Amino acid sequence: MSEDRRLDVLRAIVEDYVATREPVGSRALVERHSLGVSPATIRNDMAALEEGGYIAQPHTSAGRVPTDKGYRLFVDRLTTIKPMSAPERRAIGSFLDHAVDLDDVVDRAVRLIAQLTGQVAVVQYPSLRRSALRHVELVAVGARHLLVVLITDTGRVEQRTLEQDHDLDEAVLAQLRARLNVAATGRRLSELPEALGELHAAFAPEDAALVRAVVAVVEETLAQESEERVVLAGTANLARAGGTDFSHTIGPVLEALEEQVVLLRLLSEMAEDQAAVSVRIGRETQHEGLLETSFVTTGYGDESGTSLARVGSIGPLRMDYPGTMTAVRAVARYLTRILAG
Repeated sequence: MSEDRRLDVLRAIVEDYVATREPVGSRALVERHSLGVSPATIRNDMAALEEGGYIAQPHTSAGRVPTDKGYRLFVDRLTTIKPMSAPERRAIGSFLDHAVDLDDVVDRAVRLIAQLTGQVAVVQYPSLRRSALRHVELVAVGARHLLVVLITDTGRVEQRTLEQDHDLDEAVLAQLRARLNVAATGRRLSELPEALGELHAAFAPEDAALVRAVVAVVEETLAQESEERVVLAGTANLARAGGTDFSHTIGPVLEALEEQVVLLRLLSEMAEDQAAVSVRIGRETQHEGLLETSFVTTGYGDESGTSLARVGSIGPLRMDYPGTMTAVRAVARYLTRILAG
């Protein structure tokens, strides 16, 4: 059997199974696809694919379904990811462009992916560790309370309040605000301790305590907020498909999705992949509850190409891989454009 024909047969089986949810037989392949060979030849090819572990026969059905290994070969041999149509691109852009802040951007993006794919959508918040500081604002709230506001280049905002044992001096606050922004703006958050370490030396001794307190609040806030977060939408999509796409119950899948640490581990591992769009299929997720699912993700970030976080879609093994990969990549590109703006 030629390698190319085997791939053609496997591709046809995957496409038909995704479309019909029914095991695929040789006769159906002959009728639906122009493979250019006889039914007997296709049966031989299917036997070889089954022997190689790429397809399997469920129960006593005469048809075959792809295995994890078959889906993996199918995904690896995808030569192109179909682009979104112009109306689809405009719809995505219009929906995301109306977001008012980072939380709204993330919420809109996760709902959009769920709608486009009909599966569970996952959007990871931009990592503070990989973000840069855009601005620090100091606002006196009353005579002795100071509001410290941190704004990152991804639009993330963190606020903390400091209480002092003496009245705040607006002139000192103005100088501190200016020096903080000169020292910190544009720096990755991991670089800030070194950048701000000697800032107190530029102030009078009686003001050094305030400077140290503000710097400590900045560093502590970033340390506390370094925990990654993910947002999900569309779990009902999996529940609706549960009876046909999962052999037992959808319960273990939903339980796995509730564990943020599981999703964050997968996202972190997939960030190391060389592929622009990364796919984990079945057992590749290395989690018992996700054995009958696939996870498609890609990174989004800033204009320099630095990936700050990932977006993705989780669905059954029998998912539309090209369509899911297209949707995830399209939304990620718009997120990058929005954050860069």
